[in-house]
Amino acid sequence: MPTAATAIRRSGGHPSRIGMLDRGVVYAIAHIRGGQEMGRGWYDDGHLLNKKNTFTDFIDVTRYLVAQAYGAKGRVAAMGGSAGGLLMGAVANMAPQDYKAIVAQVPFVDVVTTMLDASIPLTTFEYDEWGNPAVQPYYDYMLSYSPYDNVTAKAYPSLFVSTGLWDSQVQYYEPAKWVAKLRATKTDANPLLFRINMEAGHGGKSGRFERYRDSAEWTAFVLDQLGVPQ
Repeated sequence: MPTAATAIRRSGGHPSRIGMLDRGVVYAIAHIRGGQEMGRGWYDDGHLLNKKNTFTDFIDVTRYLVAQAYGAKGRVAAMGGSAGGLLMGAVANMAPQDYKAIVAQVPFVDVVTTMLDASIPLTTFEYDEWGNPAVQPYYDYMLSYSPYDNVTAKAYPSLFVSTGLWDSQVQYYEPAKWVAKLRATKTDANPLLFRINMEAGHGGKSGRFERYRDSAEWTAFVLDQLGVPQ
């Protein structure tokens, strides 16, 4: 039986991940639908009324890694931020049994409410990606996957949620609402940590060492939940 712990994320890497590799964690980057890595058609099949394909792609990557013994069921963690935080909230609702721990950074989780407010920076600019919820089909589709709106009474993975008080793109109250609803609704006893950085915006605190401290915090959480010695 495979015993490896696996950490996967939506895209991108960071030198601090070396600490995970040194401890035997398999680290994977999932290039899910929504980008153009496999052509324009691949992108078109991952936005607007096809957005859910990005979520099912990520779940499929997770299950493939476990099936191929790169990781073990019950020892998989996932991480994503901003729109990738939406992904984390969606897969937590859709396939909570596939993840031991999830890290959601500045997560875009109250999709319908935010996209209905045209005064928020980037909202109207993002209509081409998500659709305009003032149009009924887009409203209904967003509502069907919005993490906040789809929290139900069931067991969720361990969660580490972070945000910044000064975030102008995903305001801090979005993840705050999501965390509050999860705490009131979920049926498990797994930890749900909510970290509000009172001095940061969407990209976290500036400065190399501050970024390392932030990274060390959630990395320690993941390693602890995966049972990896630190």
